[in-house]
Amino acid sequence: MKAAAKLALLAAGVACARPSPAPPSASPSARQTTSASPAALELERYEPEIRAFETSDRAAMPAPGGIVFFGSSSIRRWTSLAADFPGLPVLNRGFGGSTFPEANHYISRAVLRYRPRIVVVYEGDNDIASGRSPQQVLADYREFVRLVRDSLPTARIVFIGIKPSPSRWAQVDQQREANRLVREVVQADTLQSYVDVFTPMLGANGHPQPALFVGDSLHMTPAGYAIWRAQVAPHLR
Repeated sequence: MKAAAKLALLAAGVACARPSPAPPSASPSARQTTSASPAALELERYEPEIRAFETSDRAAMPAPGGIVFFGSSSIRRWTSLAADFPGLPVLNRGFGGSTFPEANHYISRAVLRYRPRIVVVYEGDNDIASGRSPQQVLADYREFVRLVRDSLPTARIVFIGIKPSPSRWAQVDQQREANRLVREVVQADTLQSYVDVFTPMLGANGHPQPALFVGDSLHMTPAGYAIWRAQVAPHLR
């Protein structure tokens, strides 16, 4: 065999023996995308609403010792709040379609700065809808309580349980479990209260009463808020 042919065969053998290159690993950003939680949130998505509160405060700062209603759109849309609790210093600080992590993120700017004697909070509804578990709702509520206690150790906290709604009825088991978990924590502390709005919003068939909800089957009509007013009022004394 000629020398040139031998060299060609030797090169081919080396090429076959050489391992093929490993596929490129995913970049850090790609790995983060595939492992990201579906409940991940942009905590500052409602920053304009919080700034609007601060602008209002600069014009007329609420007096300390009041009652702050805080939480998601079910609080934000409670426009009859002052009329529903006449004679009480209520302040509405509901924002967006918020979740507990967002409430905890903004608590200093939208609750603690007013030094209220009572904090009424409604969160957990959007949390469950976004894929967060009842256990996560409980953990976030515990953090909420800690944040209040660190600044206002004698303030009372009133947790409005997650409401039932036709549009989210598929999540009813998770809603009930989140309510149960939070209620157990509340019952161990005389400075906390649990408000059951779930049960009185159900009809005789065990499902949410349609008349309590507007067209989106999620937010409430005045009739729905009338039930909330009746359930919350005893806890504001």
